[in-house]
Amino acid sequence: MSGGGGDDEFRTQLELERLERERTAEGGTTADNPYIYTDPTDGTIYEWDHARQAWFPKISDDFIAAYQASYGVAQDDAGSLQQTDRVLNATTTASNTQEPKPAVATTGEKRKPDEQPQGWFDVSDEHNTNVYVSNLPLDLTEEEFVQLMSKCGIVMKDPDRRDKLKVRLYTDGNGEFKGDARCCYVKVESVQLALNIIDGSELRGKTVHVERAKFQMKGDYDPSKKPRKKKPKDKKKMKEMQNKLLDWRPERGEGERGSFERTVVIKNMFDPKEFEKDASLILEYQSDLREECAKFGAVKKVVVYDRNPEGVATVTFQEVQMGDACVAAFNGRWFAGRQLAVSTWDGKTKYSVQESDVEREKRLQQWDAFLEKGSSGRTEPDEH
Repeated sequence: MSGGGGDDEFRTQLELERLERERTAEGGTTADNPYIYTDPTDGTIYEWDHARQAWFPKISDDFIAAYQASYGVAQDDAGSLQQTDRVLNATTTASNTQEPKPAVATTGEKRKPDEQPQGWFDVSDEHNTNVYVSNLPLDLTEEEFVQLMSKCGIVMKDPDRRDKLKVRLYTDGNGEFKGDARCCYVKVESVQLALNIIDGSELRGKTVHVERAKFQMKGDYDPSKKPRKKKPKDKKKMKEMQNKLLDWRPERGEGERGSFERTVVIKNMFDPKEFEKDASLILEYQSDLREECAKFGAVKKVVVYDRNPEGVATVTFQEVQMGDACVAAFNGRWFAGRQLAVSTWDGKTKYSVQESDVEREKRLQQWDAFLEKGSSGRTEPDEH
Protein backbone atom coordinates (compact mmCIF):
# COMPACT_ATOMS: atom_id res chain seq x y z
CA MET A 1 0.00 0.00 0.00
CA SER A 2 1.59 3.28 -1.07
CA GLY A 3 1.40 6.69 0.66
CA GLY A 4 1.09 7.74 4.27
CA GLY A 5 -2.68 8.11 4.01
CA GLY A 6 -3.04 4.43 3.20
CA ASP A 7 -0.98 3.36 6.28
CA ASP A 8 -3.14 5.54 8.55
CA GLU A 9 -6.35 3.94 7.25
CA PHE A 10 -4.89 0.48 7.72
CA ARG A 11 -3.86 1.23 11.33
CA THR A 12 -7.31 2.72 12.02
CA GLN A 13 -8.95 -0.44 10.77
CA LEU A 14 -6.77 -2.59 13.02
CA GLU A 15 -7.56 -0.39 16.01
CA LEU A 16 -11.32 -0.66 15.34
CA GLU A 17 -11.10 -4.44 15.13
CA ARG A 18 -9.22 -4.54 18.47
CA LEU A 19 -11.83 -2.34 20.13
CA GLU A 20 -14.57 -4.58 18.77
CA ARG A 21 -12.92 -7.64 20.30
CA GLU A 22 -12.60 -5.84 23.64
CA ARG A 23 -16.22 -4.71 23.47
CA THR A 24 -17.36 -8.28 22.81
CA ALA A 25 -15.25 -9.65 25.67
CA GLU A 26 -16.06 -6.97 28.25
CA GLY A 27 -19.65 -6.21 27.26
CA GLY A 28 -18.81 -2.76 25.86
CA THR A 29 -18.93 -0.97 29.26
CA THR A 30 -15.38 0.42 29.40
CA ALA A 31 -14.95 4.13 29.75
CA ASP A 32 -12.90 4.44 26.54
CA ASN A 33 -15.33 2.41 24.44
CA PRO A 34 -15.92 4.43 21.20
CA TYR A 35 -19.28 2.66 20.73
CA ILE A 36 -20.82 4.35 23.75
CA TYR A 37 -21.69 8.05 23.60
CA THR A 38 -22.95 10.35 26.38
CA ASP A 39 -25.07 13.31 25.35
CA PRO A 40 -23.57 16.38 27.15
CA THR A 41 -26.93 18.22 27.17
CA ASP A 42 -29.05 15.74 29.17
CA GLY A 43 -26.59 12.98 30.06
CA THR A 44 -28.40 10.30 28.01
CA ILE A 45 -26.13 7.36 27.16
CA TYR A 46 -26.32 6.07 23.56
CA GLU A 47 -24.96 2.76 22.28
CA TRP A 48 -23.92 2.01 18.69
CA ASP A 49 -25.93 -0.81 17.08
CA HIS A 50 -23.67 -2.63 14.62
CA ALA A 51 -26.53 -4.55 13.00
CA ARG A 52 -28.63 -1.43 12.33
CA GLN A 53 -25.71 0.95 11.92
CA ALA A 54 -27.27 3.61 14.18
CA TRP A 55 -27.13 5.11 17.75
CA PHE A 56 -29.82 4.03 20.23
CA PRO A 57 -30.42 4.92 23.91
CA LYS A 58 -28.78 2.36 26.14
CA ILE A 59 -31.50 0.59 28.11
CA SER A 60 -30.36 0.23 31.70
CA ASP A 61 -31.96 0.28 35.12
CA ASP A 62 -31.02 3.94 35.58
CA PHE A 63 -32.59 4.85 32.22
CA ILE A 64 -35.86 3.03 33.00
CA ALA A 65 -36.04 4.63 36.46
CA ALA A 66 -35.48 8.09 34.97
CA TYR A 67 -38.10 7.49 32.29
CA GLN A 68 -40.68 6.31 34.82
CA ALA A 69 -39.95 9.22 37.10
CA SER A 70 -40.44 11.70 34.25
CA TYR A 71 -43.82 10.25 33.26
CA GLY A 72 -45.05 9.30 36.73
CA VAL A 73 -45.13 5.54 36.25
CA ALA A 74 -44.78 3.26 39.28
CA GLN A 75 -42.00 0.70 39.07
CA ASP A 76 -44.02 -2.11 40.66
CA ASP A 77 -46.87 -1.88 38.15
CA ALA A 78 -46.52 -4.79 35.73
CA GLY A 79 -48.90 -3.25 33.16
CA SER A 80 -47.04 0.05 33.35
CA LEU A 81 -43.72 -1.70 32.81
CA GLN A 82 -45.13 -3.34 29.69
CA GLN A 83 -46.31 0.06 28.51
CA THR A 84 -42.82 1.44 29.17
CA ASP A 85 -41.29 -1.32 27.08
CA ARG A 86 -43.64 -0.53 24.23
CA VAL A 87 -42.78 3.17 24.35
CA LEU A 88 -39.05 2.37 24.47
CA ASN A 89 -39.40 0.06 21.50
CA ALA A 90 -41.22 2.79 19.60
CA THR A 91 -38.45 5.26 20.51
CA THR A 92 -35.82 2.81 19.33
CA THR A 93 -37.59 2.30 16.04
CA ALA A 94 -37.99 6.03 15.46
CA SER A 95 -34.24 6.58 16.07
CA ASN A 96 -33.29 4.14 13.33
CA THR A 97 -31.73 5.93 10.37
CA GLN A 98 -32.71 3.22 7.90
CA GLU A 99 -36.31 2.96 6.67
CA PRO A 100 -37.85 -0.50 7.10
CA LYS A 101 -38.39 -2.45 3.91
CA PRO A 102 -42.02 -2.89 2.90
CA ALA A 103 -43.46 -6.36 3.14
CA VAL A 104 -43.18 -8.21 -0.14
CA ALA A 105 -45.81 -10.74 -1.08
CA THR A 106 -44.60 -14.26 -1.66
CA THR A 107 -44.00 -15.01 -5.30
CA GLY A 108 -47.02 -16.67 -6.86
CA GLU A 109 -49.31 -15.75 -3.95
CA LYS A 110 -52.46 -14.06 -5.19
CA ARG A 111 -53.69 -11.20 -3.09
CA LYS A 112 -57.23 -11.80 -1.94
CA PRO A 113 -59.62 -8.85 -2.13
CA ASP A 114 -61.09 -7.60 1.10
CA GLU A 115 -64.26 -9.53 1.76
CA GLN A 116 -67.30 -7.30 1.93
CA PRO A 117 -70.05 -8.25 4.36
CA GLN A 118 -73.08 -9.58 2.59
CA GLY A 119 -76.29 -7.77 3.17
CA TRP A 120 -78.67 -5.14 1.88
CA PHE A 121 -77.43 -2.29 -0.27
CA ASP A 122 -79.04 0.94 -1.45
CA VAL A 123 -79.26 2.06 -5.08
CA SER A 124 -78.23 5.67 -5.64
CA ASP A 125 -80.59 8.11 -7.36
CA GLU A 126 -78.16 8.36 -10.28
CA HIS A 127 -78.78 4.69 -11.15
CA ASN A 128 -82.30 4.06 -9.80
CA THR A 129 -84.84 3.93 -12.64
CA ASN A 130 -87.77 2.78 -10.49
CA VAL A 131 -90.65 4.96 -9.29
CA TYR A 132 -93.30 4.17 -6.69
CA VAL A 133 -96.81 5.40 -7.54
CA SER A 134 -99.57 5.55 -4.94
CA ASN A 135 -103.20 6.70 -4.61
CA LEU A 136 -104.19 5.09 -7.90
CA PRO A 137 -107.80 4.13 -8.73
CA LEU A 138 -108.60 0.68 -7.41
CA ASP A 139 -110.02 -0.44 -10.77
CA LEU A 140 -106.84 0.46 -12.66
CA THR A 141 -105.48 -2.27 -14.97
CA GLU A 142 -101.85 -3.02 -15.79
CA GLU A 143 -102.34 -1.80 -19.37
CA GLU A 144 -103.74 1.52 -18.14
CA PHE A 145 -100.87 1.91 -15.68
CA VAL A 146 -98.31 1.29 -18.44
CA GLN A 147 -100.07 3.81 -20.65
CA LEU A 148 -99.94 6.39 -17.84
CA MET A 149 -96.23 5.88 -17.07
CA SER A 150 -95.23 5.78 -20.75
CA LYS A 151 -95.93 9.51 -20.95
CA CYS A 152 -92.54 10.12 -19.31
CA GLY A 153 -90.36 7.54 -21.03
CA ILE A 154 -89.89 3.99 -22.22
CA VAL A 155 -90.81 1.31 -19.70
CA MET A 156 -88.29 -1.52 -19.29
CA LYS A 157 -89.19 -4.97 -20.58
CA ASP A 158 -89.32 -7.68 -17.93
CA PRO A 159 -86.73 -10.40 -18.70
CA ASP A 160 -88.56 -12.86 -16.41
CA ARG A 161 -91.98 -12.39 -18.05
CA ARG A 162 -92.28 -12.94 -21.78
CA ASP A 163 -93.74 -9.96 -23.69
CA LYS A 164 -94.41 -8.11 -20.41
CA LEU A 165 -93.12 -4.79 -19.14
CA LYS A 166 -91.36 -4.34 -15.81
CA VAL A 167 -94.24 -2.98 -13.74
CA ARG A 168 -95.94 -4.30 -10.64
CA LEU A 169 -99.37 -3.58 -9.20
CA TYR A 170 -99.42 -4.42 -5.50
CA THR A 171 -102.33 -6.48 -4.20
CA ASP A 172 -103.58 -7.52 -0.78
CA GLY A 173 -104.02 -11.03 0.60
CA ASN A 174 -107.18 -11.52 -1.46
CA GLY A 175 -105.52 -10.49 -4.71
CA GLU A 176 -107.28 -7.10 -4.83
CA PHE A 177 -105.36 -4.07 -6.10
CA LYS A 178 -104.33 -1.78 -3.20
CA GLY A 179 -103.86 1.39 -5.26
CA ASP A 180 -100.04 1.51 -5.39
CA ALA A 181 -97.63 0.24 -8.03
CA ARG A 182 -94.05 0.33 -9.21
CA CYS A 183 -92.64 1.13 -12.65
CA CYS A 184 -89.11 0.60 -14.00
CA TYR A 185 -87.92 2.88 -16.81
CA VAL A 186 -85.10 2.32 -19.28
CA LYS A 187 -83.54 5.73 -18.65
CA VAL A 188 -83.02 7.41 -15.28
CA GLU A 189 -84.08 10.75 -16.80
CA SER A 190 -87.64 9.40 -17.06
CA VAL A 191 -87.83 9.27 -13.25
CA GLN A 192 -87.48 13.05 -12.96
CA LEU A 193 -90.07 13.56 -15.69
CA ALA A 194 -92.54 11.35 -13.81
CA LEU A 195 -91.92 13.37 -10.63
CA ASN A 196 -92.60 16.62 -12.51
CA ILE A 197 -95.50 15.53 -14.72
CA ILE A 198 -97.44 12.61 -13.20
CA ASP A 199 -96.97 13.48 -9.54
CA GLY A 200 -99.99 15.54 -8.43
CA SER A 201 -102.00 14.79 -11.57
CA GLU A 202 -105.66 13.74 -11.41
CA LEU A 203 -106.84 10.29 -12.49
CA ARG A 204 -110.49 9.34 -12.04
CA GLY A 205 -110.90 11.71 -9.14
CA LYS A 206 -107.68 10.61 -7.42
CA THR A 207 -104.54 12.71 -6.98
CA VAL A 208 -101.67 10.47 -8.03
CA HIS A 209 -98.47 10.60 -6.00
CA VAL A 210 -95.08 9.63 -7.53
CA GLU A 211 -91.76 9.23 -5.69
CA ARG A 212 -88.45 7.50 -6.22
CA ALA A 213 -88.75 3.85 -5.31
CA LYS A 214 -86.81 2.85 -2.19
CA PHE A 215 -86.39 -0.83 -1.48
CA GLN A 216 -86.31 -2.16 2.08
CA MET A 217 -85.33 -5.58 3.33
CA LYS A 218 -87.97 -7.53 5.20
CA GLY A 219 -86.55 -9.58 8.06
CA ASP A 220 -82.97 -10.81 8.16
CA TYR A 221 -80.72 -11.10 5.13
CA ASP A 222 -81.17 -14.44 3.36
CA PRO A 223 -78.40 -15.23 0.83
CA SER A 224 -80.57 -17.93 -0.78
CA LYS A 225 -83.02 -15.28 -1.98
CA LYS A 226 -80.32 -13.18 -3.60
CA PRO A 227 -80.93 -12.86 -7.38
CA ARG A 228 -78.50 -14.92 -9.40
CA LYS A 229 -75.68 -13.07 -11.04
CA LYS A 230 -76.34 -12.43 -14.72
CA LYS A 231 -74.09 -14.17 -17.21
CA PRO A 232 -72.35 -12.12 -19.94
CA LYS A 233 -74.80 -13.59 -22.45
CA ASP A 234 -77.77 -12.39 -20.38
CA LYS A 235 -76.22 -8.93 -19.98
CA LYS A 236 -75.69 -8.70 -23.72
CA LYS A 237 -79.28 -9.74 -24.37
CA MET A 238 -80.53 -7.13 -21.90
CA LYS A 239 -78.41 -4.45 -23.58
CA GLU A 240 -79.72 -5.38 -27.03
CA MET A 241 -83.27 -5.23 -25.71
CA GLN A 242 -82.69 -1.74 -24.32
CA ASN A 243 -81.12 -0.55 -27.57
CA LYS A 244 -84.09 -1.92 -29.48
CA LEU A 245 -86.47 -0.01 -27.21
CA LEU A 246 -84.46 3.19 -27.70
CA ASP A 247 -84.25 2.77 -31.50
CA TRP A 248 -85.75 5.86 -33.10
CA ARG A 249 -86.54 4.18 -36.42
CA PRO A 250 -90.28 3.56 -36.97
CA GLU A 251 -91.63 0.05 -37.21
CA ARG A 252 -92.18 -1.45 -40.64
CA GLY A 253 -95.61 -0.59 -41.90
CA GLU A 254 -98.18 -3.03 -43.19
CA GLY A 255 -97.19 -4.32 -46.62
CA GLU A 256 -93.62 -3.00 -46.29
CA ARG A 257 -91.04 -5.69 -47.06
CA GLY A 258 -87.99 -6.52 -44.96
CA SER A 259 -84.37 -6.38 -46.07
CA PHE A 260 -84.03 -10.16 -45.68
CA GLU A 261 -86.31 -10.58 -48.71
CA ARG A 262 -83.43 -9.46 -50.90
CA THR A 263 -81.96 -12.97 -50.42
CA VAL A 264 -83.02 -15.82 -52.71
CA VAL A 265 -82.72 -19.49 -51.68
CA ILE A 266 -81.93 -22.03 -54.42
CA LYS A 267 -82.37 -25.73 -53.55
CA ASN A 268 -81.52 -29.00 -55.35
CA MET A 269 -78.68 -27.33 -57.21
CA PHE A 270 -75.96 -29.93 -56.49
CA ASP A 271 -75.05 -33.11 -54.65
CA PRO A 272 -72.66 -32.50 -51.70
CA LYS A 273 -70.68 -35.62 -52.68
CA GLU A 274 -69.46 -33.76 -55.77
CA PHE A 275 -67.28 -31.52 -53.59
CA GLU A 276 -65.68 -34.52 -51.87
CA LYS A 277 -64.13 -35.45 -55.20
CA ASP A 278 -63.27 -31.93 -56.33
CA ALA A 279 -63.55 -29.01 -53.88
CA SER A 280 -62.80 -26.48 -56.62
CA LEU A 281 -66.36 -27.01 -57.91
CA ILE A 282 -67.58 -24.72 -55.09
CA LEU A 283 -65.89 -21.74 -56.73
CA GLU A 284 -67.31 -22.73 -60.13
CA TYR A 285 -70.85 -22.86 -58.77
CA GLN A 286 -70.40 -19.44 -57.10
CA SER A 287 -69.04 -17.93 -60.30
CA ASP A 288 -71.82 -19.38 -62.47
CA LEU A 289 -74.53 -18.22 -60.05
CA ARG A 290 -73.16 -14.69 -59.85
CA GLU A 291 -72.98 -14.47 -63.64
CA GLU A 292 -76.52 -15.77 -64.20
CA CYS A 293 -78.12 -13.74 -61.39
CA ALA A 294 -76.44 -10.52 -62.49
CA LYS A 295 -79.02 -10.41 -65.28
CA PHE A 296 -81.63 -9.40 -62.67
CA GLY A 297 -79.59 -6.72 -60.91
CA ALA A 298 -76.60 -6.04 -58.67
CA VAL A 299 -75.51 -9.16 -56.74
CA LYS A 300 -74.00 -8.46 -53.32
CA LYS A 301 -73.27 -11.98 -52.05
CA VAL A 302 -73.32 -15.63 -53.21
CA VAL A 303 -73.01 -18.53 -50.74
CA VAL A 304 -72.82 -22.24 -51.59
CA TYR A 305 -73.63 -24.48 -48.61
CA ASP A 306 -71.50 -27.40 -49.74
CA ARG A 307 -72.45 -29.63 -46.75
CA ASN A 308 -76.20 -29.12 -46.93
CA PRO A 309 -77.88 -32.35 -48.17
CA GLU A 310 -80.53 -30.32 -50.03
CA GLY A 311 -77.89 -28.72 -52.27
CA VAL A 312 -78.64 -25.15 -51.10
CA ALA A 313 -77.14 -21.90 -52.36
CA THR A 314 -78.22 -18.33 -51.56
CA VAL A 315 -77.93 -15.13 -53.60
CA THR A 316 -78.37 -11.68 -52.03
CA PHE A 317 -79.36 -8.80 -54.31
CA GLN A 318 -79.20 -5.09 -53.74
CA GLU A 319 -82.98 -4.63 -53.98
CA VAL A 320 -85.97 -6.80 -53.10
CA GLN A 321 -87.44 -6.46 -56.61
CA MET A 322 -84.27 -8.00 -58.07
CA GLY A 323 -84.77 -11.07 -55.89
CA ASP A 324 -88.39 -11.35 -57.01
CA ALA A 325 -87.29 -11.38 -60.66
CA CYS A 326 -84.74 -14.13 -59.90
CA VAL A 327 -87.36 -16.31 -58.20
CA ALA A 328 -89.76 -15.90 -61.14
CA ALA A 329 -87.07 -16.87 -63.67
CA PHE A 330 -85.26 -19.71 -61.81
CA ASN A 331 -88.01 -21.52 -59.92
CA GLY A 332 -88.73 -24.84 -61.68
CA ARG A 333 -85.82 -24.39 -64.08
CA TRP A 334 -83.56 -27.35 -64.89
CA PHE A 335 -79.86 -27.12 -64.15
CA ALA A 336 -77.35 -29.98 -64.74
CA GLY A 337 -80.18 -32.52 -64.79
CA ARG A 338 -81.76 -31.14 -61.59
CA GLN A 339 -84.96 -29.13 -61.21
CA LEU A 340 -84.35 -26.07 -59.05
CA ALA A 341 -86.64 -24.97 -56.22
CA VAL A 342 -86.19 -21.20 -55.76
CA SER A 343 -87.90 -19.04 -53.13
CA THR A 344 -87.41 -15.89 -51.06
CA TRP A 345 -85.59 -16.36 -47.73
CA ASP A 346 -87.81 -16.20 -44.65
CA GLY A 347 -85.11 -14.44 -42.59
CA LYS A 348 -84.89 -17.24 -40.00
CA THR A 349 -83.86 -20.58 -41.52
CA LYS A 350 -80.17 -21.50 -41.26
CA TYR A 351 -78.68 -23.65 -44.03
CA SER A 352 -75.14 -24.11 -42.73
CA VAL A 353 -74.34 -27.70 -41.68
CA GLN A 354 -71.49 -28.33 -39.23
CA GLU A 355 -68.94 -31.01 -40.00
CA SER A 356 -68.87 -33.96 -37.60
CA ASP A 357 -65.65 -35.39 -36.16
CA VAL A 358 -65.96 -38.51 -38.34
CA GLU A 359 -66.48 -36.46 -41.49
CA ARG A 360 -63.58 -34.21 -40.62
CA GLU A 361 -61.26 -37.18 -40.10
CA LYS A 362 -62.37 -38.69 -43.40
CA ARG A 363 -61.78 -35.41 -45.22
CA LEU A 364 -58.28 -35.06 -43.78
CA GLN A 365 -57.42 -38.62 -44.82
CA GLN A 366 -58.60 -37.91 -48.35
CA TRP A 367 -56.55 -34.74 -48.42
CA ASP A 368 -53.43 -36.59 -47.24
CA ALA A 369 -53.99 -39.23 -49.93
CA PHE A 370 -54.33 -36.49 -52.52
CA LEU A 371 -51.05 -34.91 -51.45
CA GLU A 372 -49.22 -38.25 -51.50
CA LYS A 373 -50.57 -39.03 -54.96
CA GLY A 374 -49.43 -35.65 -56.24
CA SER A 375 -45.94 -36.03 -54.81
CA SER A 376 -45.50 -39.62 -56.09
CA GLY A 377 -46.57 -38.68 -59.61
CA ARG A 378 -43.99 -35.88 -59.82
CA THR A 379 -40.86 -36.72 -61.82
CA GLU A 380 -37.45 -35.23 -61.19
CA PRO A 381 -35.87 -33.33 -64.10
CA ASP A 382 -32.99 -34.99 -65.94
CA GLU A 383 -29.57 -33.79 -65.03
CA HIS A 384 -27.38 -32.75 -67.94
